[in-house]
Amino acid sequence: MLRVDHAGEMAAVQIYRGQKDVFRAAGRAALADDMERMEGEEQVHLDRFNALLTETSTRPTLMTPLWRIAAYGLGVGTALLGEKAAHACTEAVETVISDHYADQADEWEMRDPALAEQFREYREDELRHHDHAVEQGAHEAPGYELLTGLIKAGCRVAIKVSEKV
Repeated sequence: MLRVDHAGEMAAVQIYRGQKDVFRAAGRAALADDMERMEGEEQVHLDRFNALLTETSTRPTLMTPLWRIAAYGLGVGTALLGEKAAHACTEAVETVISDHYADQADEWEMRDPALAEQFREYREDELRHHDHAVEQGAHEAPGYELLTGLIKAGCRVAIKVSEKV
């Protein structure tokens, strides 16, 4: 579980970083700042999972280097497709991750209520990012259904692989 959550948060940081870099290079400072804000919020989650991995002597997924490159590439690619596509990416990723955290909160409620509460808090952060993306026009992205379907499928595959490897 920690391995998957760590991978997901690391990927979220990389996605936002890639989007931020493209928008900053394009002179779209306000949009780059927005991505940087969300990147920072995801970094807080990542820092916590880094600490939990250390505390529990759990190794990260062996896929971390590949996930890092793929996530940054996803961020760059969706940003190059435009602002709406970048927001569609956020919506897709945060949909999968918020569902994942909800399941984990339910699973851990009896075993570790404090950890379950942390999952709920992180889920709320992810839902804020999701809602912000929708408000910013995620559904207006070219090829929205295909784009978000592919991204959601990719997230689900990454979760399954990270559970095993």
